[in-house]
Amino acid sequence: MRTDTVVPAELRSTRGKNEARRARKRGQVPGVVYGAFKDPVAVLLNPVQIQKILRSKTGHNTIFDVAIAGGEQTPVMVVDEQYDPVKSNLLHVDLKRIDLTKRLHVSVPVLTQGDAKGVKQQGGLLELVTRTVEIECVPEHIPDKYVIDVTEMMLGDARRASDIPLAEGVKLLSPSDAVLVHIVGMKAEEVVAVAEVAPVVAEPEVVKKGKKDEAAPAEEKGKKK
Repeated sequence: MRTDTVVPAELRSTRGKNEARRARKRGQVPGVVYGAFKDPVAVLLNPVQIQKILRSKTGHNTIFDVAIAGGEQTPVMVVDEQYDPVKSNLLHVDLKRIDLTKRLHVSVPVLTQGDAKGVKQQGGLLELVTRTVEIECVPEHIPDKYVIDVTEMMLGDARRASDIPLAEGVKLLSPSDAVLVHIVGMKAEEVVAVAEVAPVVAEPEVVKKGKKDEAAPAEEKGKKK
C-alpha cells in the first residue's frame, strides 16, 4: 500500500563490520537501496522509523519514500531485515525501489471475523489453514489484509482462495482451491478420551502355574520315603 511516509537516509561512505557497529552505537542502522535498474546505494537509517513501518498493518507491503541526503528520493519497500538473535535489535535492512506503474507479486494476510455456527451450535473446531494469499497488482491496489466472515460456516464447511473478493485489476496467484479456513470435528479429543480409559492387561496366569509345578516333585519324594 502506498503511503505518504518519508524516511530520511544518509549515504554510507564506507562498509564493514566496524563501521556498522559504530553506526548502530549512534542510533542508526545500515541498509542498502537497490532495484529499478539502478546501482545499489549503501545508506544509514533510523531503526525506529523502519520498525514502525514493519509493525504497521501493512507491514512489508508498505510503500514509502526514502530520501537520501544529497541523492535521490524514491518509493521503496522493505524486502529483508536482520535482527540481533539475543537483543532483537535491527541490524540491517534491504530496501527495494518500486516502480509505481508496474505490477507487484505480494503476500497479503488472511484474517477471520464472526463466531461460526459450526463451532457454537455443533461443537466443531475452526482452523485457519492458510494465513496469507499471493496476489499480483499495481502498488496502489495492494490491500493490507483480506477478512473472511465465518459466521454462517457449519461443520464441514470451508472457504477457499477463490472465495476472496478481489478488487478490479488484482490477480490471484495462490491456487484457487487452496483452503483458507474450515470447520472440523474435534476427533483429537475423542482419541485422547479412549486412550485414558483403555483396560490394563492382566499378568499371564502361566507364571503362577509354573511355580506350582516346581513344588510337585518334592511332595512326591516325601510320600515314597
